[in-house]
Amino acid sequence: MFDFDQYLGFLAFLSILTLGFWLMIFLLTFVIPYWIGGFLIERFNEMREERKAKRQQA
Repeated sequence: MFDFDQYLGFLAFLSILTLGFWLMIFLLTFVIPYWIGGFLIERFNEMREERKAKRQQA
């Protein structure tokens, strides 16, 4: 059915496909929410500092 070269190619394809799938799952569940959460916290802190600076000037 398969020659040895075809078998190795098929295993390489499955390995790359599986690694890509798990990398996508990891990015979507951990990395991207971490970036979004960090951005929102930084933006909130910047807005709070701006309000504090305006109050001190007035």
